Amino acid sequence: QVQLVESGGGLVQAGGSLRLSCAASGSIFSINAMGWYRQAPGKQREWVCAITTDGSAAYTDSVKGRFTISRDNAKNTAYLQMNSLKPEDTAVYYCNARVEVVRREFRSYWGQGTQVTVSS
Repeated sequence: QVQLVESGGGLVQAGGSLRLSCAASGSIFSINAMGWYRQAPGKQREWVCAITTDGSAAYTDSVKGRFTISRDNAKNTAYLQMNSLKPEDTAVYYCNARVEVVRREFRSYWGQGTQVTVSS
């Protein structure tokens, strides 16, 4: 079994910054892509960004230039640095990882979510 544990959420004023962490543990052979999603009240969960093993990253347009995803492969941990936060960034943020549990067998796992609230 694999567990993803997020941390770093909280309440911040507009224009402020937060850094989220996502640590994976358990039966892990390797981790392929890691990413972040978010779900605002009354809305569907949306993809925010992702990063591959070699560090290639992609972002949804609304966070480009403000959010930065990174990862520490040795620690099986991904990070999301969020700057210039806006009230519309308020959501529960979820970490997702595509984990190679045994060689050539991949499964997707989710964290429990961490609340990010941006006040105006």
